[in-house]
Amino acid sequence: MIKVDLITGFLGAGKTTFLLHYARYLIGKGLKIGILVYDHGAVNVDLPLLQELRGDRCELETLAGACDADCHRRRFRTKLISMGMSGYDRVIIEPSGVFDVDEFFDTLQDSPLDRWYEPGSVIAVVDAKLEDETSEDADFFLASQAASAGCILLSRVQLASSAELERTVEHLKRAAKAIHCTDTPEKRILAENWDHLTEADYEKLMHCGYRLADYVKTIAGRKPDFQSLSFLNPHLTRQQLEEKIAQLFENTEYGHINRVKGFFPNRRKLVSGERDSQGDTDRSCAAGARSDHCDRKQTQRRKNQHSDDGQITGAQNPLKHFSAMPYESVPVTAWLFLRLITCTAHKMRTRLA
Repeated sequence: MIKVDLITGFLGAGKTTFLLHYARYLIGKGLKIGILVYDHGAVNVDLPLLQELRGDRCELETLAGACDADCHRRRFRTKLISMGMSGYDRVIIEPSGVFDVDEFFDTLQDSPLDRWYEPGSVIAVVDAKLEDETSEDADFFLASQAASAGCILLSRVQLASSAELERTVEHLKRAAKAIHCTDTPEKRILAENWDHLTEADYEKLMHCGYRLADYVKTIAGRKPDFQSLSFLNPHLTRQQLEEKIAQLFENTEYGHINRVKGFFPNRRKLVSGERDSQGDTDRSCAAGARSDHCDRKQTQRRKNQHSDDGQITGAQNPLKHFSAMPYESVPVTAWLFLRLITCTAHKMRTRLA
């Protein structure tokens, strides 16, 4: 049977970046893998970051959101059926940050998937610099994903202080308690700089398995308080886009925006930028690493290309970290993931018009 790994984690935790590391390791072992990436919104922004993996030993599949839960489950099941005929040694799934892990286990138990697939490793990626206060729904996803994981992998460890690491672990415990889960997450945490992960670390992740934890599903019977909006070809210059993003984060009239990310063309390159509600932007890079070394490498690459980007730093620019990749035929998007409080979709679209 084909083992299916689930790389889960809340919004901005670093799932795609880790997926790059993990997939390279599996491909290096000679395995043929299939990767299924699906998002909460209508536009999958992360997929272009994974294009470098395509080849004889790796195929990429995508599943767009923007539909109701039943429709999404049918699409998920259908996609796995088609992937089951491709001769993969292993399948990796990277879902949205607001993903209910029960859907993963329930789907694999459906016929005929239960004859082809079995759960492999569930890896929950958690930001080592996790915010102290998040919403009730955000804490549910954080706690339920961690409770089901065989390993909890911390991201940005090299950028976090010991105090921040302690606060992150305490937040995980607090979130688990809120959903009446007796989970002890600290026993399953792997806190290492991803650039320094060893073969033993990857083998541990590959074989960490999963947990069937008991907890109260606090989102049962209602939709979680998250919504995504996608903007294709907004016809904005980079400066205009930066100014409007800054306005969206600063003006509470338009709700609490969790995250903004997307791509725009820069000469012959497609440049990705990202910002979350904390103002952190060092979430990804073209090489898949999340480190100061990577930031320096990206900056030097931009200088070598004589790009007119400049180095985006500090509070003057809302998007201060960018990744470059071949432009090719990837659609240019500006993508917003937001938690609506007082705003409407009409207002938000007007704001970016």
